[in-house]
Amino acid sequence: MSEWLARPQYLDQLVSFRDKDLIKVVTGIRRCGKSTLFDIYEEYLKSQGVEDRQIVRLNLEMPEYHDLQTYMQLYEYIKAQLQDDCQNYVFIDEVQTVPEFQRAVDGLYVRKNCDVYITGSNAHILSGDLATLLSGRYVEIKMLPLSFREYMEALGERSDLLVKYRNYLENSSFPYALELTKKKDIRAYLGSIFDSVILKDIVTRRKIQDVTGLQSVTRFAFDNIGNLTSSTGIANTMISGGRKISVHTVVNYLEALCGSFILYKAGRYDVKGKQQLVTGVKYYISDIGLRYYLLGNKKADMGHILENIVYLELLRRGYEVHVGKVGNAEVDFIAIGEDGEEYYQVAYTVEGEPGRDGKTVLERELAPLFAIRDHNPKFLLTLDFTPNASHNGIKQINALDWLLEIRKERC
Repeated sequence: MSEWLARPQYLDQLVSFRDKDLIKVVTGIRRCGKSTLFDIYEEYLKSQGVEDRQIVRLNLEMPEYHDLQTYMQLYEYIKAQLQDDCQNYVFIDEVQTVPEFQRAVDGLYVRKNCDVYITGSNAHILSGDLATLLSGRYVEIKMLPLSFREYMEALGERSDLLVKYRNYLENSSFPYALELTKKKDIRAYLGSIFDSVILKDIVTRRKIQDVTGLQSVTRFAFDNIGNLTSSTGIANTMISGGRKISVHTVVNYLEALCGSFILYKAGRYDVKGKQQLVTGVKYYISDIGLRYYLLGNKKADMGHILENIVYLELLRRGYEVHVGKVGNAEVDFIAIGEDGEEYYQVAYTVEGEPGRDGKTVLERELAPLFAIRDHNPKFLLTLDFTPNASHNGIKQINALDWLLEIRKERC
């Protein structure tokens, strides 16, 4: 059952930062599992001898806390429950619902016996006043819905991988979706998440009047995952379709969608010049199930959907991810980690006959990687069920093996 998923990737981070002089901030889209992570961490603390009286837990979206309208009310409410003779562990879910919450968090932080943990469904909790007030005093733990590996572990078996992969896409990677078996129930659940993000996190918070315009930009972004795009291009497309919208408005809507973690933006990076480029970006969605919810059975580029899944997985593994530019060629991803750069090309399949240029699909996919002259690791990920191979040092790996972290050194 999804409620028992350990999410060790995130739990281990909380454990490693326990009792450190830092506020732990867990961010991510609604329903990705932030509150459940706190439940799991609480159980861990209790297994280490922490008593119930040492734990203070609030979810500010629950009705019983709606009277906490100011940061001072929030601070006083929590302070009244703190123990003087031991360490306290304070957990606040959806902290952004209280105006100037950062002042309450800072007040708790400076107390000698408080270890503070907060969650938020909006990136703006780490901007503005919070960033200024708490600069250098917090650590962000970025949470995503289930990875394909977590999804498969929840199912408990690894048969029919391609069927499971398609279910993972269509039925959603949100943890609670695993509890639902009927398509209509999954669709209703995804609809509630989508409405919460759009109406509660974006429309209400940003006081957006043109909700239809926001939804149109969202549909465009969902329909163009993995395509290089620009705000000007989106505005022009929508204007040609009969909708009046400015480039500035498109920029604001895209920033809001990214701020609510429903979209992620990957900028371009010049491999040779080692610098980020200001033109052209790609957008990826936090859960492909939301795309199916919004766009229905509209034909999708399965290569771009796989690209989306790989992008999110690279984020989970702690990389800074960009779209690569190599001369006139493009590499799907440059992943920058602690050990340097890695390069990824993603294709649904590289099988098939040569095109008009006489080149095979495999040759076209490998070309941008061959254009990179350094010796950093290079990978070609596909859904072809063929033996792993090496093309002059470029490792071709089945994408599902890679997502499941199956380390078979057959290259």
